[in-house]
Amino acid sequence: MSVTIVGGGTAGWMTAAALSRLLPHQCEITLVESEAIGIVGVGEATLPHIRGFNERLGIPEAEFMAATRATIKLGIEFNDWGRIGDSYVHPFGTFGNARGAVDFHHYWTRLRQAGLPVDDLQEYSLGVRLARANRFDFPSQDGESLRSTYGYAYQFDAMQFAPYLRGIAERAGVKRIEGRIVAVERSPESGDVTAVQLDNGRNVGGELFVDCSGFGSLLLGRTLSESFEDWSQWLPCDSAVAVPCRTETALSPFTSATAMGAGWRWRIPLQHRTGNGYVYSSAHLDDDSARAALLAVVEGEPMAEPRVLRFRAGRRARSWSHNVVGVGLASGFLEPLESTSIYLIQQAITFLVELFPAGAASPSDRDEFNRLIDLEYDRIRDFLILHYHATTRSDSSFWDYVRTMAIPDSLAEKIELFRRRGRVVKYREGVFLDASWVAVYLGQGIMPEGHDRRADLPDEAALVAAMTALRQQIAAEVAATTEHRRFLDHYCPMRRAA
Repeated sequence: MSVTIVGGGTAGWMTAAALSRLLPHQCEITLVESEAIGIVGVGEATLPHIRGFNERLGIPEAEFMAATRATIKLGIEFNDWGRIGDSYVHPFGTFGNARGAVDFHHYWTRLRQAGLPVDDLQEYSLGVRLARANRFDFPSQDGESLRSTYGYAYQFDAMQFAPYLRGIAERAGVKRIEGRIVAVERSPESGDVTAVQLDNGRNVGGELFVDCSGFGSLLLGRTLSESFEDWSQWLPCDSAVAVPCRTETALSPFTSATAMGAGWRWRIPLQHRTGNGYVYSSAHLDDDSARAALLAVVEGEPMAEPRVLRFRAGRRARSWSHNVVGVGLASGFLEPLESTSIYLIQQAITFLVELFPAGAASPSDRDEFNRLIDLEYDRIRDFLILHYHATTRSDSSFWDYVRTMAIPDSLAEKIELFRRRGRVVKYREGVFLDASWVAVYLGQGIMPEGHDRRADLPDEAALVAAMTALRQQIAAEVAATTEHRRFLDHYCPMRRAA
């Protein structure tokens, strides 16, 4: 089957690398991109799932981290979200030792409700404690070990990621064509896309097209007119101003998301620079004020002029329509609060590989792809809304709006279940499992009124002693772990310019 990928960048080259490595000899891949069109470069911060993606493609971790100037990411630090002065970490891992049938936070809730002196739940997460201490070593593969209770992802230079993947894809046989697309041809009978026409007059045909054209959504949106489901009533931030600066502070192994008057700002430390940005609602803040607010707080000398981006939260009604599969921004967009942009690209590619057609795509394959990717978008949407809605902040019109807005029924039901019993809605698959929801619920100030009754079984004094012992064990593990900068210098130092 001939596959034509429209657009390079992160989505395009991830798709090209994955299809060429995972479906060798089953498709001929052509990627069309124009050097005259800049790339958005989404996803400087990632989720742990990227490690599995890289491993399946046979990418050596240390080589990849050095090429993309990556640092380790143990989670995301949220500041000033529930109320000004709050700070918590959403770790890539669990709370407690994660060996029992009942989630750790139910035992913690029981002791807290009994008025016993228990520490903040964050103190019982090895991942959180490592992040706060600026330390890292690889997790253990032994499920009985406390060191198996955390995972990690990467913070890397997204502008280096696509070129790195391009090398892999081209070595695997992907053909790249330079050119700007000026027209799209469709079959008058089926409506399928048959070719794209370039500005040099050349036509590039294909049987399957993958739309990686970014916000423009050239094939899926503009050509096939797939409607866009707008979620801005729940996620009103529609702009961002970004600026890199020299890394002059600690190279922390976590991404920071600090709430601001009309949104939030990110801080992503890489080996050679720190990424900064302010995501805001244009209905509550103008661009110049956002730019000034960001420049007033960045740590280090800015390395470029601040750049403003526009976006709209939501997704296409169908991400696979006719013979076009949308991947990345062409399919939908959710702000980078939980670093999900590359994850959504990765999941779309994974579903495409699993449902890759042997000939003409069947309606059932398309429907299954759309069901799976819609689930991912919808779950992440609810998780993001939770951060905004679960707040007591009333210091600006923006926070007044998100605190009091009507939320999706699916999220309201989740919050009620946790508030009443401390229970998290179970997913069989997908992103953000129990510990992630618990971290954000408690971090934002939603405390459960009840707990799993099985947590009442242990003797109270024994439970308190076990909690104390766990804290001591975590402290010992942290002390024995390598400082983050030292780990990077030893494992994956970035390549220096010649």
